[in-house]
Amino acid sequence: MRDEGLAGAVRGLPGAVRQDLSAGQLEQLGLVLRALQADEHAPTAVRDPERAANVHVNDSLTALELEPVRGARQIADLGSGAGFPGIALAVALPAAEISLIESQRRRCEFLQRVCALAGIDNARVVCARAEEWHEGLNANDAVVARAVGPVPVVLEYAAPLLRVGGSLVDWRGAPGRREEEAAAASAAAELGLRRVEVRRVEPFAGAREHHLHVYLKLRETPTRFPRRAGMARKRPLGS
Repeated sequence: MRDEGLAGAVRGLPGAVRQDLSAGQLEQLGLVLRALQADEHAPTAVRDPERAANVHVNDSLTALELEPVRGARQIADLGSGAGFPGIALAVALPAAEISLIESQRRRCEFLQRVCALAGIDNARVVCARAEEWHEGLNANDAVVARAVGPVPVVLEYAAPLLRVGGSLVDWRGAPGRREEEAAAASAAAELGLRRVEVRRVEPFAGAREHHLHVYLKLRETPTRFPRRAGMARKRPLGS
């Protein structure tokens, strides 16, 4: 794929995301997309560069519409998988340090290869479960999560990693049913979080029901969190 095509896709984003990325940043994003296409171990079904520019890169960069992400200096990407949104944000925010949290060894190795290939020096791979990453406790200005799991699970993973005043940005659809919303609100309150915004975004033409759910950490998370690995999914809060 030509770099001009990627530049057009990135610069076509709405609102505050319409920032000028340097030629070097565009080149880095192009290398990331080429790695997705070329690496048979890439952990995503979307590997075609033209499509991945929208589905992965543009979708990730919608977070730049949010000041808590644009101004963050320490960002953790939960369940990073193929590296989105974390790798795209690392390229767009060179002054920030991005931790790519991924528990599966093969995916960690893929992330390390991509960062090395694209020269992304401000991203590091944390090969651990979120609940077991003790170095990250209370250390992040923002936590981002894309297709990680049910809301209460994502909230429980994120809250201990955020400093007070930090924000979780969770990629998902429109707000759920009343009982789902109640469970999410209950879990958030228990963890010291509160949802402050649901922003509809359109990362590419034809995208439907794409929303960024933003939670603010109001107070310290109780010391019983994080629970041991697996408990957030086995016994989700708010249920």
